[in-house]
Amino acid sequence: MIEQILSSRVVDAVKALYDADVPVSMIQLQKTKKEFEGHLSLVTFPLLRTSRKSPEQTAQEIGAWLQENEPMVSRYNAIKGFLNLTISPAFWTRLLSDIHANPDFGTCKAEADSPLVMIEYSSPNTNKPLHLGHVRNNLLGYALANIMAACGNRVVKTNIVNDRGIHICKSMLAWLKYGNGETPESSGKKGDHLVGDYYVAFDKHFRAEVKDFLEHDPEVLAITDPDPDRQAELRKAAAEAKSPLLCEAHEMLVRWEQGDPEVRALWEKMNSWVYAGFDETYRKMGVSFDKIYYESQTYLEGKEKVLEGLEKGIFYQREDGSVWADLRPEGLDEKLLLRKDGTSVYMTQDIGTAKLRFRDYPINKMIYVVGNEQNYHFQVLSILLDKLGFEWGKDLVHFSYGMVELPEGKMKSREGTVVDADDLIEQMIGTARDISRELGKQDGLSESESEDIARIVGLGALKYFILKVDARKNMLFNPKESIDFNGNTGPFIQYTYARIRSILRKAEAEGICCSLPEGLAYEPSEKEQDLIQQLADFPAVVRQAGADYSPSNIANYVYDLVKAFNQFYHDFSILNAETSEAKTFRVVLAANVAKVVRIGMGLLGIEVPERM
Repeated sequence: MIEQILSSRVVDAVKALYDADVPVSMIQLQKTKKEFEGHLSLVTFPLLRTSRKSPEQTAQEIGAWLQENEPMVSRYNAIKGFLNLTISPAFWTRLLSDIHANPDFGTCKAEADSPLVMIEYSSPNTNKPLHLGHVRNNLLGYALANIMAACGNRVVKTNIVNDRGIHICKSMLAWLKYGNGETPESSGKKGDHLVGDYYVAFDKHFRAEVKDFLEHDPEVLAITDPDPDRQAELRKAAAEAKSPLLCEAHEMLVRWEQGDPEVRALWEKMNSWVYAGFDETYRKMGVSFDKIYYESQTYLEGKEKVLEGLEKGIFYQREDGSVWADLRPEGLDEKLLLRKDGTSVYMTQDIGTAKLRFRDYPINKMIYVVGNEQNYHFQVLSILLDKLGFEWGKDLVHFSYGMVELPEGKMKSREGTVVDADDLIEQMIGTARDISRELGKQDGLSESESEDIARIVGLGALKYFILKVDARKNMLFNPKESIDFNGNTGPFIQYTYARIRSILRKAEAEGICCSLPEGLAYEPSEKEQDLIQQLADFPAVVRQAGADYSPSNIANYVYDLVKAFNQFYHDFSILNAETSEAKTFRVVLAANVAKVVRIGMGLLGIEVPERM
């Protein structure tokens, strides 16, 4: 806001002083370093070719012109080609008034012709419940969708459910063999948890079979190799191939592909259990989707599109009947699209899903929120979609994020060592409840209010801890550290918001006006000016977060704002300020800090409590 006005006026100064037109993009403004006087600094070096004068003289001339012609500039100083500008106190009051007048400050609303951005996230498998890795995926995807919408885009949030394949059949087969008709109703378990238990059970029995073959089967033991590691790998592969359980799972997959009524009925029943469980977890997590696609519906579309590409010569077929894409001209390798038996691979499914999405929506940009282990996959997908004629294919965005681990180490679904999303959420809420009671932060609240605050704080701690980290980096999630009421945490930010709301309620009770009257005779202090400048930065932070696909930009901005407010609150009284003008000004300033905190945290999908 300040930067936009000043940039325009610097352009005017260059025109007046040097009779030259320069684009606004050439004007470089940055916050003045703390050791120098001023709020914003103009970098004059890009303008020297126009001024044909030294950096110091150019800075002096532009500074003098701005002080003479722009009321916002009260003082200036030039140091080594940097023009440091001090903004007049009256402007800060006007700027705060402008911020206060906009209830949706920092965000833009989409128009009917705004770009349509589709964002895919979650992508669960129906053989297990959502875990900590899914939590990071969902939180990143949902926050990114909010940020892209706040940047003025139309947004469609989508999910692709991996509901077919050998892993699904493993859970189904294990339930048939070991389930004794168990259901979510009979067991009292969430459906996704129940199905996940049978995926673990399959792996347990499969491992036992493999171990038995490795120890006793003559054919397996007869396999030798000079390299001991290679011999162990060959024997393990042979033992796994002999597993009756795995063979049965493959047979079930073939029957599913052939549309066997019995297998399909079991598949639909167990998947319905899982979907009910997923819906409950999504609701707890506070994420949602506008459209859900299913691999069972998209893989055939993908096969059709691949065969169409084969007919057009985009792909080629090998002697065994398999279909491939030759990407060596693009510096990559050859990519399998259809196996020799005609079955599809993940790439085929993604092509089919793209076909359906392009049919359903006029997509301008497609963003896939998927872990960084799939970087190569999306590099290939982008090329293939472009070759097949999808307009957004070449420019698709893979929002690649790092893995999330716990202090105890990595997680493995098939071994049952994952951190379950539902358990994690309940743990966070329970910890928030216990800490709040210990600190006395729930005194005077009803039981329902206390529970709601525990939910808001627990989820806020989880979400903020994950979203404050640069998504591209691997991260270590420490539940205890995340719920601290001090430091760079969600509860610290939420507590500050609740404190401000308490101040505003007291101000209202005292009849202090929460708006700035015309001609308010108050000169903001340096710390108040700094706070207003931080508030004014918010729209640019939101735009940059959208351009960089970076929710962490928002998280860290909000933390810095809250930290600055707490320092201001420590140094200045609000309700006991020395004059009525100071009271009014500071109440309005506090209200707008709270507003921006609420909007910023809302973009991250994090609630803020009115009391705490």
